[in-house]
Amino acid sequence: MKLRKYLSNILRPDVGMSNESTRELWLEKALGSIPAGSRILDAGAGTQRYKRFCGHLNYVSQDFAQYDGKGDSIGLQTGEFDYGKLDIISDITSIPEPDSSFDAIMCVEVFEHLPNPVQAVLEFSRLLKPGGYLIITAPFCSWTHFAPYHFNTGFNKYWYEKHLIDNNFNIVEIASNGNYFEFIAQEIYRISTVSRQYANGEPNMFELLGTLIMLRMLLRFSKFDTGSSEFLCFGYHTFARKNK
Repeated sequence: MKLRKYLSNILRPDVGMSNESTRELWLEKALGSIPAGSRILDAGAGTQRYKRFCGHLNYVSQDFAQYDGKGDSIGLQTGEFDYGKLDIISDITSIPEPDSSFDAIMCVEVFEHLPNPVQAVLEFSRLLKPGGYLIITAPFCSWTHFAPYHFNTGFNKYWYEKHLIDNNFNIVEIASNGNYFEFIAQEIYRISTVSRQYANGEPNMFELLGTLIMLRMLLRFSKFDTGSSEFLCFGYHTFARKNK
């Protein structure tokens, strides 16, 4: 067991572990570019994790329920989350605010949990003022989480180019988070967790060494990547503005 931990912690290459940190850096920059005093809606705010980047903004949080974090342990990853006090409790596709009532909207890692994310885009278009800012991140591919509220995947750049433009938005930036090789590395790191839960075991020493060799290969390929994010990546970070 000690040798396994040594191999995992000391020898494993630094690849496939930047999903969350890259997203946070991008969000901090995007939110920082919004003019001070703007009224921003955090749609599907959850724990309001990114409120800390909105100190210069008039922040309003929304989600579909006020969750106390206790959970019932029925779904995957439903416990130990405290949403705090929400400003608006409603369906994300029917938010009780007037037309053109927000200067900006952010929706972070929410679309996979919506039965119809295109309807949410349509609602955002209604709520934003002309020229308003829209910030969206969503996974390109993800394992099931917050079940049973997980309905979609496959939010590649073409999804945004289709549905944002169709709903009166001009795309300013679509930035990929990671690449194909980093995504595969992330999933390799998860093998032990998944095998313990679903296969009643963990990789043995030889298998662990094999995964370390694969991770080093993925690190090498990732360093020389020339655009594999188009094929698969952690997700896309999208910054758009409503047409005037």
